[in-house]
Formats: sequence, structure tokens, C-alpha cells
Amino acid sequence: MTARRLHWAGPGRWSEEVGPAPEAALVVDSFLAVGGRVRDLDRHGTRFRAGCAALGLPTADLGAFLTDAEAALPRAGRWFPRVEAHPDTRLVLWIRPAPPEQRETRLWVAPEPDARRRPEVKGPDLALLAGLRGRAVSHGADDALLTGPDGVVREAAHSALLWWRGDRLCVPASDLPVLPSVTAARLRGAARAAGVPITPERCAPAGLAEAEVWTVNALHGIRPVVGWRGAGAPVRAAVPDAARLDHFRSQLAADASTRR
Repeated sequence: MTARRLHWAGPGRWSEEVGPAPEAALVVDSFLAVGGRVRDLDRHGTRFRAGCAALGLPTADLGAFLTDAEAALPRAGRWFPRVEAHPDTRLVLWIRPAPPEQRETRLWVAPEPDARRRPEVKGPDLALLAGLRGRAVSHGADDALLTGPDGVVREAAHSALLWWRGDRLCVPASDLPVLPSVTAARLRGAARAAGVPITPERCAPAGLAEAEVWTVNALHGIRPVVGWRGAGAPVRAAVPDAARLDHFRSQLAADASTRR
């Protein structure tokens, strides 16, 4: 499978980009496409539109662009496409093979506070977040855990964070500056439908010591945290509840929509 970058030239028209993009994208969104099935494409489109509007980019053509992007996706294989809005108003579809799925993860607690400029928009801080993930890997982890100046947990560099205290699903407090995660929103809806209490919390990394912690995103779905690294991190990770994990993974899988 070969990656392709397609520049949108208007309704129904694409031109293939060759070489690296001339500048970094300002707003992006990515989603998983497997065998022609796309999970939560409408929600990703809504977040992409909101990000463009927040940064003052034109939005009039986004509906047509997203419709054409969906139609251009491969019908077979496992892909992780990305839609991009650039400062020069170009709209690009990057069709990328999906990396191997991960079923668990290890987090490194970043020693400095979250330094993102626009945490609520996916795009402006991609380079910063990629650098944090690289540092996490050098410490034997998969991603970095972000905390605020007050030491309160926000999210991982490339995933939202949820955790369980007994039968309660806990989420970061609503006033914390985090990316509006499509996957986390889907899981909160599934939890409400199942009658699970949802509790907003503010806690330091050490406060997660007894909790079953999940990172969630479009690429990997749910990954329980099975190891911690870094100063202030929990000493050990809680053992995931296998039945609960399977249930919510099946809820995510059932939400994939058939394309064409």
C-alpha cells in the first residue's frame, strides 16, 4: 500500500502532490478506514470544520471537500487518512497506510507543563506533540502524558485519557484545555447508554495509581495503560477489567459506518 497526497482542486477534482508539503498544515484531522468502513467520519468532519473556523480559515468549501475525500478513500485495506487545511487555503487529503494496531500502551509523564498554543485545535501543535512522543519513546514508553502548570492531568500527546474508579468512568474536568476527542465522546455516549456514572475529575498523575487508565483515539481505539514512566508517575498500572474492555471495544467497532 502506497501513501498519496491529493490536493483538492474543486468539486470532483484532485491533483496529486509530489514531494513534501511546502508548509505545515494549520488544521488536520485523521480517522481510521478499514475495508471501506469508516468510523465516525461525520464527527471528524465536524471537528475539522470547527478547527478551521477557530483559526480563521475559509469554511465554505469544506463540505464539498470532505464529501470528495470520503469518495476518494480506498475500498480495501487498512488506512489512516488525514485531511489538511493549509495557511494558503489549500485543502489536502493524505491517504496513508495505517500503522499496526496497538492493544495496550505505556505513558511517560512529561516533566514540563503542557506548552500547546491551541490545545482545542488539532494541527497548530503537531510538531511539539511529535517531539514529546519521541522523548517518551526514548524513556521506554509509547506516548507522553500532558499535565498543566497545576500538575493536573490533561491528556496524552496523541490520545484522550479516561480512567475507571470501580464502576465509575472518570474524565478530565470540562474546563481543562484538551482536544475534543471523537473517540472519547463516543465512549462517553456508550457509557451513558449502559447506565455507567461519569465523573469529571482533576487529579495529578500519582492520583491514577489505583485506577484502570485508558488512552483512546481513532487509530487504536482503546488502549489500557500497562506501564508508567517518569517522575511523579504511578508505580504500577492497574490490571484492566477484560470483560469491560471487550464490551467497550465492541461498542466502538459497531459504530463504524459502511461507505458506498
